[in-house]
Amino acid sequence: QVQLVESGGRLVQAGGSLRLSCAASGRFFNIYVVSWFRQAPGKEREFVARVDRSGFTTDYGDSMKGRFTISRDNAKTTVDLEINSLTPEDAAVYYCAATTYGGRHYRVPGNYDYWGLGTQVTVSS
Repeated sequence: QVQLVESGGRLVQAGGSLRLSCAASGRFFNIYVVSWFRQAPGKEREFVARVDRSGFTTDYGDSMKGRFTISRDNAKTTVDLEINSLTPEDAAVYYCAATTYGGRHYRVPGNYDYWGLGTQVTVSS
C-alpha cells in the first residue's frame, strides 16, 4: 500500500510561483510513476506532469511545458511540483497520483492505483 499526502497549495497572485509537495509513505520504491493532476470546478481532471522511478524521465501536459517542473527525491520519498508565472487558469485542486505498473498511458487518471486528497491552489488576478 502507498499513501500520498499533498501540501503547499495556497492563495497566490498571478505571476507568482508555488511549490507543491507530495509525500509518500508505504512502499515508495515499488512506485513506477508519480504524477500530478489538477481539476478545476466543472472541468475534467487534467494531467500536469509525471516522473518515473529514477527521477530522470519526466513528461508534461501539452499546456504545462515551460512553467511546470516535477522532481522526485527517493531519499525523502517526495515528489514536488514547481509552478512559475501562475495565471488564474492554474487555479484548481492539485492531486498526486501513483502507480506501481509500467507500460501504461500515464496521462489517463484511471490508470493510477493511489491518489492523495489534493491541495487547493487559488490564483488572484
